[in-house]
Amino acid sequence: MQITAAVFRDDTLHPKIEKLTLSGPGAGEVLVRIVATGVCHTDMKCGSAGSPVPRPVVLGHEGAGVVQAVGAGVTKVAPGDHVVLTFGSCGHCRSCQEAEPAYCWHQFPLTFACTRADGSSYLHDAEGAAVHGDFFSQSSFASHAIARERNVVKVRKDAPLELLGPLGCGIQTGAGAILNDFKMKPGQSLAVFGVGALGLSAVMAARIAGASKIVVVDRHASRLSLAMELGADEAIAAGSAPVTEDVLNAVPGGVDFALDTTGVLPVMRQAMDVLAPRGNCGFVTSPWNGAELSISVRHLLLGRKVRGIIEGNSNPDVFIPQLVDFYMDGRFPFDRLVKFYDFADLAKAFHDSEEGLTVKPVLRAAA
Repeated sequence: MQITAAVFRDDTLHPKIEKLTLSGPGAGEVLVRIVATGVCHTDMKCGSAGSPVPRPVVLGHEGAGVVQAVGAGVTKVAPGDHVVLTFGSCGHCRSCQEAEPAYCWHQFPLTFACTRADGSSYLHDAEGAAVHGDFFSQSSFASHAIARERNVVKVRKDAPLELLGPLGCGIQTGAGAILNDFKMKPGQSLAVFGVGALGLSAVMAARIAGASKIVVVDRHASRLSLAMELGADEAIAAGSAPVTEDVLNAVPGGVDFALDTTGVLPVMRQAMDVLAPRGNCGFVTSPWNGAELSISVRHLLLGRKVRGIIEGNSNPDVFIPQLVDFYMDGRFPFDRLVKFYDFADLAKAFHDSEEGLTVKPVLRAAA
């Protein structure tokens, strides 16, 4: 079938809107008509220079849509189901077998190889040349996407489908860090460094968990203001100087949990330095270049812990429907983060997100 897709042929973040031929779904695959797709910072990183993603490629990994067809062996969903597309996982490694798919041992190739397991492509351009798809096992910057049965999550039909795509990655990462990984309890405290979509999702989740004190740090005043509206107790404007003392003044003795969403090494160190004894610091992204971060060993001796968190340590089949229920119950208003863009305005969505003008861009699918 012919589809419309945003094809990244260079590193300019200005994809070409092209007609492509899509083949499938094959065995274990699901064809989804995309309604809308969230635009994530990872899309920007992978569309820029230095990323591990091959070209030409269709990016997009926060798709939501309607199942059109299923391949042989698929039983999880059926045509007509409303679905959110999330990250891929193999289903066979120790992590997957222990219901920890976010830490799948094959996560890197499933995310960034952008081919089927046999190396083939299901997308071809007007000249018949292969175009890489399967980014995050979906490539949803398109009118239609091929996903795998494991990364398709059925959701309730009374929820607004065009809003739900970001639950597949960014929103579940922030909320999951709090609810799945930290397992935050009532009365505990939290500091969030960087309140974009991930950080604000963490704030809302911490309020659901019953946090006693939530401190947020960011360089954008508008995002700090929104964080306060969504449940934060204190906002600290980031500048050129560390904010460690400001956080410790707000929460004497330190916080139970600190979450870094920036991947900026000096900021990550500040997140560690504000922990109370036995506190936990999590980070959800890192520099592409593998840069190393120094840690004070003495600081860690009092039971403090530091850990990486992928996709909010989410089991998507369980967690994404739970987040939808939270939203429908009025407890998780992530719609306040969203601004919709037409499909042709993807480059503008990237720009507005990078400049802090939009927290979570969502791209309505091409016709």
